[in-house]
Amino acid sequence: MNVIDMTPSVVLVLAIGVLFAAGVYLLLERSLTRVLLGFILMGNGANLLFLVAGGRAGGAPLIGTTPEEDMSDPLVQAMVLTAIVITLGITAFVLAMAYRSWQLHGHDEVQDDLEDRRVARHAARNAPAFEDADTEESGATLDDEAAQVRDETDGDGDGVTDGEEPPSGPAGQDAGDATDGRTVGSDARDDARPDDRRTDGKELR
Repeated sequence: MNVIDMTPSVVLVLAIGVLFAAGVYLLLERSLTRVLLGFILMGNGANLLFLVAGGRAGGAPLIGTTPEEDMSDPLVQAMVLTAIVITLGITAFVLAMAYRSWQLHGHDEVQDDLEDRRVARHAARNAPAFEDADTEESGATLDDEAAQVRDETDGDGDGVTDGEEPPSGPAGQDAGDATDGRTVGSDARDDARPDDRRTDGKELR
């Protein structure tokens, strides 16, 4: 049984590390040209990483022309070809953006959007207020808050909920008299009380 040597080359590993490090550094710049170069370097580093992960080199993966034990991994080659096509498309897009920025502004540096600056300024100004609101806690549960809201929206002390009319009939009359602080019996006594003096000026005997 043949053992496949999967030990990667040290030179390729170092090249991958250098390409990724330089690519990340250039991607953090504001110049679109440097961003483009950084993306290209990272793409090449990714292609080398695929080749290293694919194992040792071998013959063309064609059945009938190369023995199976000497074939290279075809999946790695397909992934590298796909990565090359994607890198080419993004490179053309970023290059067009850099050229258009040079035509409009005379440079290819990425500028901060005015709306982004305004949002960041408002966020920095309102940060203390949001922090105070987050730290303050009332300690009341949801049930307590719901009970308070229900007490405020329910009756105003007359036993009738807002938006409802008092019931008609004796019950409604009694409820209306009770809200005025008087009863039906007191009104009847006031109406039936005779005057202390007669209308002709003589006292009652």
